[in-house]
Amino acid sequence: MADYKVQFEVFEGPLDLLLYLIKKEEVDIYEVNLTQLASKFIEYVEVMRMLDLEIAGEFLVMASTLMYIKSRELLPRDQQVQNAEEDEGEDPRWELIRQLVEYKKFKDAAAQLQAREWAQENTFPRLPVRPEEPEPAAPRRAEASIFDLVNAVSEILKRVGQREDMREIFEDKWSVSEKIEFLLKEMAEKGALKFSALFTGATSRAEVICTFLALLELIRLKQLVCLQAADFGEIEITRAPVPDPGPDPAAAPADAPSETNLS
Repeated sequence: MADYKVQFEVFEGPLDLLLYLIKKEEVDIYEVNLTQLASKFIEYVEVMRMLDLEIAGEFLVMASTLMYIKSRELLPRDQQVQNAEEDEGEDPRWELIRQLVEYKKFKDAAAQLQAREWAQENTFPRLPVRPEEPEPAAPRRAEASIFDLVNAVSEILKRVGQREDMREIFEDKWSVSEKIEFLLKEMAEKGALKFSALFTGATSRAEVICTFLALLELIRLKQLVCLQAADFGEIEITRAPVPDPGPDPAAAPADAPSETNLS
């Protein structure tokens, strides 16, 4: 398990993590406490490194930037070292805040376009005969981000570490492939599973990490999805929907005349 690393084709970046943490704190971007945010950011990065996730260099650069800003805010102004590249009196935190504001504008615009796409998918032309009134559709649940998953497994790891009857097991008793088979069997029997219930029987931090890596691999392979009914809410694991293959171009149309042997 130590050499197993999960690689995602699309991995959200450090600005996504910062916006996620700000949203979780329920504060305005301009009023965020970057000193506190730096500690939270580094905590997430450490959890991702512990889980053997591939972390892009941008995360480490952002962590260094946040620690620099944090050190400036903690030190008295007369003890701060002035960077030659910075204008006198310039606050480096505002450059980061400007980046966050601009990035959030693009993310919000992308979310609005996606919402319009979903609305268009549910738009149908008017039929000559009025159809029966359909039942109201269930509210669409959002797919949990990698940061939602890291946040959830971090809470699991904290609870496991606090149990008095738990002892760290250094021998690898599980493999990711075995946990993948376990997950597929659980989903086949239950259809859906709460994220927290997935780790109910875990006996050590090592087993939690191994199970989590198996879950990430199945998400990457588009066999499972993790959904949330609300921001930072309970995560539910379900089987990924099977994509519609569409009509078979090799198949003959249903109303096509069949060939008849007249000889």
